[in-house]
Amino acid sequence: MIARRAVGAFVMAAAVGALAACSSSPKAPQPAPLAPVANLMGTSLIWSAQVGAGHAGLQPLVAGGRVWAASASGSVVALDASSGVVAWRAELNTPLAAGVGSDGETAAVVTRENQLVALRDGREVWRVRLNARSFTAPLVAGKRVFVLTADRSISAYDSANGARLWTTTRPADPLVLNQPGALLAVGDSLVAGVSGRLAGFNPDNGAVRWEVPVASPRGTNEIERLVDIVGPLARLGASVCARAYGAVVGCVDASRGTPVWTKPAQGTTGVHGDDRLLFGSESDGRFVAWRRDSGESAWTIERLKHRELSAPLALGRVVAVGDNTGLVHLVSREDGSEMTRLSTDGSPVLVQPVLAGDALVVQTRNGGLYAWRPQ
Repeated sequence: MIARRAVGAFVMAAAVGALAACSSSPKAPQPAPLAPVANLMGTSLIWSAQVGAGHAGLQPLVAGGRVWAASASGSVVALDASSGVVAWRAELNTPLAAGVGSDGETAAVVTRENQLVALRDGREVWRVRLNARSFTAPLVAGKRVFVLTADRSISAYDSANGARLWTTTRPADPLVLNQPGALLAVGDSLVAGVSGRLAGFNPDNGAVRWEVPVASPRGTNEIERLVDIVGPLARLGASVCARAYGAVVGCVDASRGTPVWTKPAQGTTGVHGDDRLLFGSESDGRFVAWRRDSGESAWTIERLKHRELSAPLALGRVVAVGDNTGLVHLVSREDGSEMTRLSTDGSPVLVQPVLAGDALVVQTRNGGLYAWRPQ
């Protein structure tokens, strides 16, 4: 989805897919039937829960031994990561645009009315109005709540009372993506995706420490020039790898603020990886592994084409990725061969799976939360 900047506000514009549908383009390609499940890896479902229907801006999070999740209608829930038992549930009764961020104690979400809401022990403790829309989950760290808004501003709030500590503003682009961007802590820096760049900020005052271009705008119109950094990012120590929407994947050294490599790539969802490889899907569903040190292709598989894959999660010897039928594909990190497939409630897996201890946790669009453990 794309948001367009209007006078003093952000107004929703058409999605790229909707623009295509208005033309005389042919019917979208259909995925090929899947082969029988390989079952080369044993798994067991250890718990499941229901949080309520969601969307791609509501990414589950693991922090403080809990799984934090939210629904589009305003439910926020904290569950014990090992058992799935609900520690608390809050009903905000207002639609949510982004979340959840948490440090294990304070949880933060953003409503569609541009309000940042903080909760603790199932109770709302404060809320403040943002100056613009936000599509990215807040980052809660160091007793502060950091927010990236669609006008390219980054703000910090005191997690105890919501007092604004600082705001840094950037030139706004005509169009921004209505999907999660990048905001994370790397060492003592706050790293954010700003247009086609990764930037490191001082979390105490918002001062810019470094900026690295990942992709440069090209093309003759606003859509072609859109190169937002999309989340999630793949961080390993000071190595931070990212995707610029429909343009490239690349890695930077966040300790020095220097680029390492970039490679052309046409995907629209985030990446993840380990010390050797980086994984992600292209727009047509080809699933790709790049070598983390150089960006050279390690392998590509095509059997998942046209399945609208989620951002992946690398965990041990496998990589997990969800699709638009609610399946979770576990593939070998070495060559992409299938290890096994997991079934959910049949609704799309829109967000990246997460790791809770030794369990793989997945949230579906219909609000199902599922946790599997390898046998």
